[in-house]
Amino acid sequence: MAATPTVIFGAFDRHNFGDLLIAQVVARMLPRHELLFAGLAARDPHGDGGPPAVTLARIAAFAHGRAVNVIHAGGELLTCNAWEAAVMLAPPQRVPALIAAEGEWLRDGRAWAQKHVGVTSLAPYALSKTALPGVRVKRLSFNAVGGVDLDTHDAQMGADVLAALRSADWVSVRDCRTQALLAERGVEARLIPDPAAMTAVLFGTTIRRHAANLALHGVRRAFPQGYAAVQFSADFGDDATLDMLAAQLERVAHTRGLGIVLFRAGAAPWHDDLAVYERLATRLRADQVRVFASLNIWDICALIAGSRIYCGSSLHGRIVAMAYALPRINISHPDHSFERSKHAAYVRTWEAAGLVGIVHPGNLADAVAGELATDRETLRETALALARRYRMEFGTLSAA
Repeated sequence: MAATPTVIFGAFDRHNFGDLLIAQVVARMLPRHELLFAGLAARDPHGDGGPPAVTLARIAAFAHGRAVNVIHAGGELLTCNAWEAAVMLAPPQRVPALIAAEGEWLRDGRAWAQKHVGVTSLAPYALSKTALPGVRVKRLSFNAVGGVDLDTHDAQMGADVLAALRSADWVSVRDCRTQALLAERGVEARLIPDPAAMTAVLFGTTIRRHAANLALHGVRRAFPQGYAAVQFSADFGDDATLDMLAAQLERVAHTRGLGIVLFRAGAAPWHDDLAVYERLATRLRADQVRVFASLNIWDICALIAGSRIYCGSSLHGRIVAMAYALPRINISHPDHSFERSKHAAYVRTWEAAGLVGIVHPGNLADAVAGELATDRETLRETALALARRYRMEFGTLSAA
C-alpha cells in the first residue's frame, strides 16, 4: 500500500540555518514518502541548500482529495507569534513598516495574522488539524519542537498552541523545560533530541564534498593550525559588545594559535548581519580573521565540522558541533539572561555534566581554553547517543 502523502511544515520559509537543516533531516528520514515542504510563505532556496516550500494554501492541490500527514519539522515553533513571523518573513524593505504596525497586531491579533501570514492563529507555526481548509489531515505530528518561554506569552496565544498540540497524534519536544511546561498544561510529550543531531550521520558525504569548495580551501590555507567557527546575531552589533568580543577573540587567536572565521547562521531579519561581522573583523588583525560569506547550509556545516571549536549564539550551530563531537560554546548577549533560554534548556537536557553551556562575551577566551581541553571521547559518546536516540524516537513516528 502506498504511503500517505506527507507535508513537512516549519519555519524554513526564511533563511535560518537551523530551520533549513532540520527540514532536510526530516525529509531524509522519510525516503519513501511523497513529500511536500510548506511554510507560511513560498520559498525558493536560491542555492542555499534549503528545500523549496509552498504556502499553506497550496497543500490542498498537493493532497488532491487524499488524506495527508503533517509533520512539524522542529525548532522553537511554539513561541513564535504571528507578528514576529511576519517580520522575519518580510523582504528587508517591508520590515520597518511591519515593525511600525505592531500596534495593529496588538489591537486585533487574529485579523492581523490572517492578513499577513494566512492563518488566524496567534501561533502560526503550530498548526492544528483544522487549520488547513479543504485538507483532511490523517495524522498530525510535532517533531522535537521547543517552547521554553511559553509561560511568558499572551494567554490567547498559549491557548492556540495548546489547542494545536491537543489535536495532534504525536508530540515530541527537544528539551526538558518545554516538556515540563506542556505537562503542567495536560499535554504529554516525548523527549527527543533536535533533528540536527543527525547531521553527520545522514549528510556526512554531502558535507565532505562541500568542504572541498574554494571558500573552505581558502580558510584551511589561511589557518593551517585550525580555526574557531564564530557566529552571533545582529543584536551583538553595538560598539561596546564588538569591542568585548574582539578583545576575547584576540586572546583566543594569540594564546591558542587559532584563526577566527565569522559566519552567518541566518540572514532573515533579526538574525545575523554581514556588516556587523565586517565591523568586528576590522577590530582584529587581518591575518587573524576571515569573514565567511556563504549562506549555503552545507557550506556552513562543513565550516563547523572542520573547525577546532564552535562559538556562537545559534543553538543549531552548537547542535551541529555536537553531531561532529567538537567543543562548543554558546555566547549570550550581555543584556540578556540566558538561564531560561532555549540554549540553556538544551544544554541541561542533553550535554554531559561539566561542559560549558553559555557564556558572557567577556568570558569567552577562558571558556574556549577550557572546552578545547575536553575529553574527546566524551564528546563522541554524546554525538553517538543523541543520533541513536533521535533515530529510535523518529522511528516510532514514521512507523505510525
